[in-house]
Amino acid sequence: MANYDVIVIGSGPGGYVAAIRCAQLGLKTACVEGRETLGGTCLNVGCIPSKALLHASHQLHEAEHNFAKMGLKGKSPSVDWKQMLSYKDDVIGQNTKGIEFLFKKNKIDWLKGWGSIPEKGKVKVGDEVHEAKNIIIATGSEASSLPGVEVDEKTVVTSTGALDLPKIPKKMVVIGAGVIGLELGSVYTRLGTEVTVVEFLDHVTPGMDGEVQKQFQRLLKKQGLSFIMGAAVQSVETLKTKAKVNYKLRKDDSEHTLDADVVLVATGRKPYTDGLGLDTLGVKLSDRGQIVIDERWHTSVEGVYAIGDAVAGPMLAHKAEDEGMATAEVIAGKHGHVNYDVIPSVIYTHPEVAAVGQTEDQLKEAGRAYKVGKFSFMGNGRAKANFAGDGFVKLLADKETDRVLGAHIIGPAAGELIHEICVAMEFGAAAEDIALTCHAHPTYSEAVREAALACGDGPIHS
Repeated sequence: MANYDVIVIGSGPGGYVAAIRCAQLGLKTACVEGRETLGGTCLNVGCIPSKALLHASHQLHEAEHNFAKMGLKGKSPSVDWKQMLSYKDDVIGQNTKGIEFLFKKNKIDWLKGWGSIPEKGKVKVGDEVHEAKNIIIATGSEASSLPGVEVDEKTVVTSTGALDLPKIPKKMVVIGAGVIGLELGSVYTRLGTEVTVVEFLDHVTPGMDGEVQKQFQRLLKKQGLSFIMGAAVQSVETLKTKAKVNYKLRKDDSEHTLDADVVLVATGRKPYTDGLGLDTLGVKLSDRGQIVIDERWHTSVEGVYAIGDAVAGPMLAHKAEDEGMATAEVIAGKHGHVNYDVIPSVIYTHPEVAAVGQTEDQLKEAGRAYKVGKFSFMGNGRAKANFAGDGFVKLLADKETDRVLGAHIIGPAAGELIHEICVAMEFGAAAEDIALTCHAHPTYSEAVREAALACGDGPIHS
C-alpha cells in the first residue's frame, strides 16, 4: 500500500492530463488504468485511430478523384486493408507509449488494474488498497446502444469494432448521424463500402448550425453516403454473416428493412462509472448517470473530484483535458478555470466541420440582437487551388458591441481555423479586431478574416 496526494482513476485525456498537472504542481501522484496501454478510449479506440483511418482514406480519395486533374497520372492505388490497420495500430502505439514516457518523466506511478473507491481517501486496485488525500474520477464513457439492438463487435459494432473490422464490408448501415457515425461512415464510403446512415431526427449533427447541417449532408451525399432521415430503428437481427436493420419512418409509421454486412451503432455515449462503488461511497449521480459536481469539480464526497465524460457537458477530449488541469490547480490550492463558453467542436470528415460559441438558434432563443458575417471558400484562392472550395465561414457577433459570439465553419482545415476565433472570444474581441488583423495570403485563414469583414462594411472577395 502506498500514500499519495492524488490518485487519478482513468488515463484518458482527462485523467492523464490531470495526473501530469498534479505532478508538475509538486503533488505525489498515481494513475489507475486497467487497459494494457494508457490513453483511454481516445488514444486506443477513439479519436486517434479514427483520424488515422480518415487520413489514409482521404489520400485514397484524392488519388482517385483529384490526382489526374493536377497532371499526376497512373493507376489508382489499391487498398491493403491489413496494412492500413497496421498503420493505424502503429499510430496508436506511438501515442500511448508517449503517455507512458510522460508518466515516467513526471514520476507518476501507473497502478495497473481496475480501480474502485471502497471508502473516502482510499482506492483499491486488484487486491491492494492505496491511500490518497484526493481522488479524481476520470473514467470516461462507453458507447450506448438502443433497445432491440445487441452489440457483438463483429456484425453489430460500436466505434471500437468499426476501427478493427477483419475486412472492408460491402454494405454498412450506420445508426445515428452524429460525429462518430459520419466520420466512420466517410472512411468506409471512401474505401468502397455502400454506406446508409439511418437517423431519428430530420437533420445530421444535432446541435450544430442549421446552414452547416444542410450543406454538410449535401456534400456527404455527393461523396456517396445515403441518408434515411426521421427513422426510428426498432431492432437489428443478426443472421450468420449479415444483419437486418428494421426501422419505422416517423412521418407515417411505415416499416422498412435494410440489409447490411456490418451495422455501426453510433447513437452516442454514456458515462462509465461501473465498479467504482459510487453508491456505497455516497457520490451523487444525475438522472442521466453523470457524476454531479460543483463549480470546482468536487463531488458530493469530500476529497473526491470528477471530470470529463463522467460529468455533464460535451463529451470531448479537450474539455476533459481542461477540466483535468483545472482540478489539479484546485487541489494544489490554486484557482482552476475552464471557460465552458469557448470549447470548440470538430468533425474530421472532408470538408471538416468546426464550431465554437453560440448558434443562431441559441441567440434567437435568448433574444440577443446579432449580426452574421459569412464568406464562402469559393472566394478563397488557396481553397480553389486545392479542390477545397466547398463550404463557408460564418461569424456571429453582437449587433451593438460587435463582440464575437460564435463561429461555424465547414471547409478545408476547419478544425485548425476555429482556434483563431477561440482566442478572439477568450480575449473578448470584436469581429472588427479580426477584420483588422493582417492574414497571410494565400491561406485558408483569409476566409475567417473575410467573414469578419462581412460583419462590417463587407468582404473584399465576395
